[in-house]
Amino acid sequence: MSNVYDILKERGFIEQATNEEEVRKLLGEEKVTFYIGFDPTADSLTAGHFLTVMAMSHLQKAGHRPIALVGGGTGMVGDPSHRTDMRQMMTMDTIEHNVNCFKEQLSRFIEFGEDKALIVNNADWLRKLNYIDFIREVGVHFSVNRMLTAECFKSRMEKGLSFFEFNYMIMQSYDFLELNRRYGCKMQLGGSDQWSNIIGGVELIRRMDQKDAYGLTFKLLTTSDGVKMGKTQKGAVWLDPKKTSPYEFYQYWRNVADSDVEKCLSLLTFLPMEEVRALGALEGSEINKAKEILAYEVTNIVHGEEEAKKVQEASRALFAGGASGGSIPTTNMDKDSFENGLNILDALVSLKLAPSKSEARRLVTQGGVKVNDVKIDDINHSLTLNDFTDNKLLIQKGKKVFHQIELN
Repeated sequence: MSNVYDILKERGFIEQATNEEEVRKLLGEEKVTFYIGFDPTADSLTAGHFLTVMAMSHLQKAGHRPIALVGGGTGMVGDPSHRTDMRQMMTMDTIEHNVNCFKEQLSRFIEFGEDKALIVNNADWLRKLNYIDFIREVGVHFSVNRMLTAECFKSRMEKGLSFFEFNYMIMQSYDFLELNRRYGCKMQLGGSDQWSNIIGGVELIRRMDQKDAYGLTFKLLTTSDGVKMGKTQKGAVWLDPKKTSPYEFYQYWRNVADSDVEKCLSLLTFLPMEEVRALGALEGSEINKAKEILAYEVTNIVHGEEEAKKVQEASRALFAGGASGGSIPTTNMDKDSFENGLNILDALVSLKLAPSKSEARRLVTQGGVKVNDVKIDDINHSLTLNDFTDNKLLIQKGKKVFHQIELN
């Protein structure tokens, strides 16, 4: 039987391990309880989080027990790792709302229940701490000099790092200690930007309880140029369909760079590696087949099979210029028309989707217009070149009327 460490390594997840040989042996010989932390900085997980969720799923399928730790406590401080400014402080109500959203989303990917996975909130212990007792018992094990050399603080040293944020590493390390004591958690996993925090927890457990603990980090989801993936002109690619529609989500993966297709198939789907490598080796126009499979598989995992099939059909209509039941009317337009943005009302009238501006205004305000499957309700909305995929854009009026714009 394959060791899950080898599976994660082959698929490209692993960046660093506290001791690769020991970690691999542990995962091959024991049922390991491990945790990954999710600070509730928003009300939805993102495409970046999804990579760690996939790793968690691989480990669970191999028989290990995940703990999804939501940061109701650490979220009150905010992780300063790789940030040049301080995170915006959130109210208790916002944190609680975001925590609940995370719990609901995570349950779609991980099987929770008795002897399966756990969802734990670090507010259960962090918000009850007595500060002086905490500093005496836990803070004494941390060297300020060593903390200042940690990667997570380096980017903040020029602009200034508040003492408030300086506590974050100690709090996250204490999380690992608590989970080890409460649930026998032996391993912390996270993105490569969490390495310093993870090491802090490993050492704290060794110093306070004389136990062995382990850490494993994953590569961040980046393009072949090293730029973080999961962002568009509109912002983050969210897993919540209300924030990023399934169609937009599908299109994001449908349009990744050719050089990133194999990596995304490996990290974000469960396809066998033989198939992943075969799809990644496609060239020219054939690579579009691999991109379509990538987009469908990721959308299927995140939004379900029914939604994945629906957006795949809509996408094929956009790319092929036709759909079942007949071809989509298409108008060719110059790029210049969209350089500074084309008002949605002018576009509707120009394409004869509305007889007048007043009728176009009524359509938009009543929610009867979509662009690339995204509802447009602002009469001042402008269509720009960023809205085009392979020089195509799809406008929908009502439920059945479609019109495609194709750039010359």
